[in-house]
Amino acid sequence: MRGLNGKSVIVTGGAGAIGAAICRRFAEHGATVGVFDKNLDGARKIAGEIKGIACGADITDYKAVADGIAAFEKEAGPTDILVNNAGWDQFVNFVDTTPELWTKIIAINLHGPLNMSHVVLKGMVARGHGRVVNIASDAGRVGSSLEAVYSACKGGIIAFTKTVAREVARKGITLNTVCPGPTDTPLLAAVAGNDERGQKIRAALVGAIPMKRVGQPEDIPGAVCFLASDDAAFITGQTISVSGGLTMHG
Repeated sequence: MRGLNGKSVIVTGGAGAIGAAICRRFAEHGATVGVFDKNLDGARKIAGEIKGIACGADITDYKAVADGIAAFEKEAGPTDILVNNAGWDQFVNFVDTTPELWTKIIAINLHGPLNMSHVVLKGMVARGHGRVVNIASDAGRVGSSLEAVYSACKGGIIAFTKTVAREVARKGITLNTVCPGPTDTPLLAAVAGNDERGQKIRAALVGAIPMKRVGQPEDIPGAVCFLASDDAAFITGQTISVSGGLTMHG
């Protein structure tokens, strides 16, 4: 894709299944990738594979985010592309959740992207160029049983993306959202569980997807890299589902 070679890219949650796939794809296009993940050992592993830069910043901590971005930019130069990918959830009926669980889900899935974007966008605005791709979820578009607070966060990310896209459109910056559907990751395995209930959840997901399979991590990076590339220079404020047809929005 045009315009990715030589760019500096930050990917949060870069040590996870989807994040690592995104990091690898950007590296294949010649970008310098900052692998941001609270799991520093995991970040170092992926960074080592792609000759990237590892950062163990906790995205829920604004100061840690600012320090981590400053360290990355000192080595790689100004951030051209930000991919807010990190996320976390736990499958629970809303009435059985606790405020403590809400706080954790909101901190990771909403405050984290806000922290990252607030720091990175200041530099992008000053330079007059940048790309932000936020990884939300189809749960934020149509809802998802057992994921009420997570869905609220991802719906918020979609709205945030559209709003900031309007604010910075004349500054040479685009913001877009990619919404994966159910994807075969350790997070899905952890939240669904391996018991009979978990098997029923997976079967229900597959049954609802027209392509009759859950997504794979490698299904996601193509859309992300496209939206970050020069080929998508006139696309902003948009939401693209990568879900095997689970959601089909006009």
